[in-house]
Amino acid sequence: MKQVWVQIQPWDKHLAVAAIESGADAVVVDPGVTSKVQELGRMPTVAEDGAMVLGRDVRRLDIASKSDEQKAAAVPRDVMLWLRLKDWTIIPLENLLAQRGGLMAEVQTVEQARTMLGILEKGVDGVVMAGRDPAEVRKVVGLVHGLSPQIELVTATVTRIEPSGMGDRVCIDTCSAMTIGQGMLVGNTSSAFFLVHSESLENPYVAARPFRVNASAVHAYLMRPGNKTAYLSDLRTGDDVLVVDSRGHTCVAHIGRCKVEARPMVLVFAEAKGRELSIYLQNAETINLITPDGTPVSVSRLKPGDQVLVHLEEGGRHFGMKIEETLLEH
Repeated sequence: MKQVWVQIQPWDKHLAVAAIESGADAVVVDPGVTSKVQELGRMPTVAEDGAMVLGRDVRRLDIASKSDEQKAAAVPRDVMLWLRLKDWTIIPLENLLAQRGGLMAEVQTVEQARTMLGILEKGVDGVVMAGRDPAEVRKVVGLVHGLSPQIELVTATVTRIEPSGMGDRVCIDTCSAMTIGQGMLVGNTSSAFFLVHSESLENPYVAARPFRVNASAVHAYLMRPGNKTAYLSDLRTGDDVLVVDSRGHTCVAHIGRCKVEARPMVLVFAEAKGRELSIYLQNAETINLITPDGTPVSVSRLKPGDQVLVHLEEGGRHFGMKIEETLLEH
């Protein structure tokens, strides 16, 4: 997930408030000013008296020549680089992006931020907003945090549905309200995920819970931001999760709580691109998958031959991180 830092040097309370309220990832302040930030709200700071963000050292470099570019390339990769580009020259940044990650580019406006985030299609890891207009700060933060990558969804055909007794299922309750067509990617294996719909639908038996995805059993995998996965049993309050709609558009939400309860389950099998995939779901009419046209379909009405949206991966996972290896999961 890309980051945005807001530079507040010299100190400006209005800029700090804009950074905190808009959800910036950190603020850059002079030494001794961190306490002023904390009086307004909890926010990581980048300063000479505490230059660590997300556990990484930060180094600021001016890029005005080829030698500057070479110096930046030689910096250890575990150091996050804050780059100030002369005349917004793009070529040095392209060269650095081809060699390493951990690059933050300083910008003044939302349009400059858009350019930095699109270089070589992948863009920098984030931007440092140096402009002094609180309204522009909010725009930049909104742009950066709205750039969540699209994920490929394909059509799978349901082959069979089997009642499977009781199981411990997990409801993921987020701090965000989802809409019809949105859900999360869940599956029995780390290479095949069903798009499970949120409980944003009205139902005559129970009120809508648009913040919730009734996901699967405790053993299942969930797709998370950054192409990571997690077992449902490992999710905790504060963890981030990936919300996906029927067109593959994504956004990030944060978990408010997870509910694990014993419930009757069904096992759904489907086939996509010659591969069999499966998922356990609670046996209830409020649990839905999503069809290729974006329509929710309840597990209580699901039948062989129905088509649903899934996401397929290659390779395997090691502690949630994607790796290239031969892996068979049944």
